[in-house]
Amino acid sequence: MSIKQLEVLPFRVSGLRVRTLNAAEQQAATARIGPMWVQFFSEGLYEKIPGKTPDSLVYGVYSNYESDASGSFDVLAGVRVNEPAAAYESIEVQGGQYLVFDAQGAMPGAVIEAWGRVWAYFEAHPQIKRRFTTDFEAYTGPDSVAVHIGIF
Repeated sequence: MSIKQLEVLPFRVSGLRVRTLNAAEQQAATARIGPMWVQFFSEGLYEKIPGKTPDSLVYGVYSNYESDASGSFDVLAGVRVNEPAAAYESIEVQGGQYLVFDAQGAMPGAVIEAWGRVWAYFEAHPQIKRRFTTDFEAYTGPDSVAVHIGIF
């Protein structure tokens, strides 16, 4: 599975947001990301969020990092919109350079595997610095995801 670098233009995503940290996500009792995704899909929010762009994928946007991968951060499950949807949380994905880690397979296992590759990559390449501003998952199909990590 190759890693590619690309330039991303800024865009806005609206949906549901939770605040968590990686340590909390390791235990079912304290995990917040999975339940947020269950709510997103069970309530049919892909279709319900107003102002969705016609070509929108489903996105998971990571932002508001307290520090690095060990600190608290926000995760927003949503869709690309032209204007913030009033009844939902919104975030602007920052433009810039991103490394992209693709994964395929059953969810959520494939996205968890992709994040494992992200952490291993940055551990093995300390000269490449993450921005820790906005990172995002773009769900390109029911069994495929592209994790985008902002870099300097």
